Amino acid sequence: MSSHHIVKEKQEPALYIDELGNFNEELLGQLLEWSPTLLVSGEHYEKIISLGLKVDVLVNGKETGTQEDTKFVHGLVDDLMVAMNYLYEEKFPAVNVITTKFDLEKFAGFEDKINLVVFTEKAKHYPIKSGFSVWKPAGSEFLIHGNRYLEVTNLTQNEDEVFEVVNDGFVEFTFSGQPIFISEPL
Repeated sequence: MSSHHIVKEKQEPALYIDELGNFNEELLGQLLEWSPTLLVSGEHYEKIISLGLKVDVLVNGKETGTQEDTKFVHGLVDDLMVAMNYLYEEKFPAVNVITTKFDLEKFAGFEDKINLVVFTEKAKHYPIKSGFSVWKPAGSEFLIHGNRYLEVTNLTQNEDEVFEVVNDGFVEFTFSGQPIFISEPL
């Protein structure tokens, strides 16, 4: 008996490739595994199609010489902002973003509008709400963005302002106000 997976549109997180850089090919394959809606910055379109990928939405790109059935989205702000606004307006519940540098200011404002994970070559960055907890082995590391007062359990901060898990088990983040971004090394 064969198994067939039916994936409804927008059931999987969309994938927006802002800039691929030296991103891990195996992780890219995992992010593409369930055929998400693929958005690509016009500036990096050629590289992405050279990898044999089908681009669904081209952001601020030329409308000539592109793959069939590619949708075009244009805006006056940078490609990342155009893509994020498009995904929000089209009611995508989640997106994975690949870029070379995590810029907190560019993602602030989306943290409570869309489930968001930003991947760079060496880390993944994502917003959390107060009360977020996750099981991690001892020695796992987190970077907390912004300088908000928060309480953490099972974490200790080192000289580099990196939080390290003390014992195998759950870590919890408690704070007031808007979600905050944390990062974990890949």
